[in-house]
Amino acid sequence: MKNSLKIVLLTTVACALAPMASAQSSAVEARLEALEALVQELKSELAAEKAQTDSDLILLEQKATIPAPEVKSVSSGGTNFKISGFIDLDAHVTKLSEGLPPPANRLDRDFFIPSLIPTSDGSAESSTFTDITARSSRFRLHGDREFNGEKLTGLIELDFLTTNDGNQRVTSSFSPRLRRAFVDYKGFRVGQEWSTFQNLSAIPESASFYVLPEGQIFQRQAQIRYTNGPFQIALENGNATVSDVTGDRIEADANTIPDVIARYNLKGDFGNISFAGMYRQLSLDTGATDDRGAIDETTSGFAASVSGRVNVGEGNIRFGVSGGDGLGRYIGLNALRGAIIDPTTGDLEAISSIGGHVALQYPVSEKSRINVGYSGLFADNDDFTNTAAAIESLQSGYAAWMWDIAPKMTVGVEGLYGVNELENGNDGNLSRFTFSTRYNF
Repeated sequence: MKNSLKIVLLTTVACALAPMASAQSSAVEARLEALEALVQELKSELAAEKAQTDSDLILLEQKATIPAPEVKSVSSGGTNFKISGFIDLDAHVTKLSEGLPPPANRLDRDFFIPSLIPTSDGSAESSTFTDITARSSRFRLHGDREFNGEKLTGLIELDFLTTNDGNQRVTSSFSPRLRRAFVDYKGFRVGQEWSTFQNLSAIPESASFYVLPEGQIFQRQAQIRYTNGPFQIALENGNATVSDVTGDRIEADANTIPDVIARYNLKGDFGNISFAGMYRQLSLDTGATDDRGAIDETTSGFAASVSGRVNVGEGNIRFGVSGGDGLGRYIGLNALRGAIIDPTTGDLEAISSIGGHVALQYPVSEKSRINVGYSGLFADNDDFTNTAAAIESLQSGYAAWMWDIAPKMTVGVEGLYGVNELENGNDGNLSRFTFSTRYNF
C-alpha cells in the first residue's frame, strides 16, 4: 500500500513538473538562439572592420611609397653599377688686403688656398672681386660583383676643378679631372684614393668647396692599402718638394721608396678618432746641368697625426693635429716644402711644421645647422728669413649656416677670414663671403 501511494505521488509530481521543464527548456533554447545570433552579428561587424582596416593600410602604404626615392642600379656582365654625385654652385665675393685679383683660372678663384694669399709690407692696394662657378660639381660611378665568394668593388670619381682646359669667355667648358679611381678586394684597396694619413670625417662642413685647410691633412694619390679591422697600412706615391735658400721650388721626385703610412682607427658611440704615422724619403738629384751645381742628396721625413669627429650633444666637433719633419705637401694644400738645401753644406734638411684645426657643427633646427672653426699651420722656416717665399704661419677662421631646403638639396652661406704671414715680416689677409647650393643624387 505504501509503495502504491509513493508511485501515485511521484506520478502526480512528474505530471505537474513536466510543463515547467518543457517551458525552461524552451527558454534555454531561445536564449541560445539569441546568443548565437548576437555572435554572428559581432563576427560580421569584425569582418567589416578588418576589411576597412586592410583597405586603409593598403592606401597608406601606397601613399608612403609614391614619394620614396628608389635606389637604382644597372647590371652588365655580372657587375652592378650605381651612379651618384652632386651638382654644386658656389658664388664668392673676395677681398684681398694686399694686391690685385689673381688670374681668372687660378685655383684660388674657385676655393680657398691660404698660401696664395698675396702679401706685402703694407704698401700694396686692396682689391675685391666676385666669382660664380659650378666647377666643383661631381660625378661618381661605383661597381661591384661577386668573385670567388668575395665582393669585388671599384669606383671612379670626376669633377672639373683645377684644370686649365677651359675659360669663362663664352661657354665655360671646363675639362673633367680624375679625383679617385680604385678597386677593393679582400681588404686591399689599389688605385688613387684619399691618403691613409687623412681622416675624412674630420673635414668640417662648409658652404664653399673646402675650409680650414691650413692645419688639415688633405691628400689624394695612388697607393696600395691593406685594412684589417681597425688597422691600416699603405704604400703611397712619394713626391718630394724641395726648396733652395732663394725660395725657389725644386720638383725633386727622385724617391726610390714610397711613402709608408700606418693608421689605427677607434670607433664607438662617441664618434671616431684616428692615429696615424708616416715615413717619407725625400730625395733630390739635380744632375750636373743644374745652375746650382750637381746635388744628389737624400733625407728622411717622419710625421704623426691625430684626428677625428666626436659627438657633442646633438652636434659634433671635428678636429686634427699633425706635425713632424718633412710633412710638406700633406698639410695646408701644399703650402710647405718637404725639405730645404742647407746653404752651407748642400745637404737636405727636412722642414719641421705643426698644424691643426677644430670645428663645431651644431643644429639650430630640424633642417639647419651652424658650423664654426679655426685652423693654423706653423713652420720652422728660419733659413728662409730673407726671402718672400718663406711661410711662417697660415691661419683662418670661418662660420657657415647650412639649410636643407628640400630632400638632398642644401643652401649655405659662409664667411671666411684668412691670414698669410712670412718669415720676412710681410703679410696679407683674405675675406670671403660665399653662397652655395648643392643637390646630391
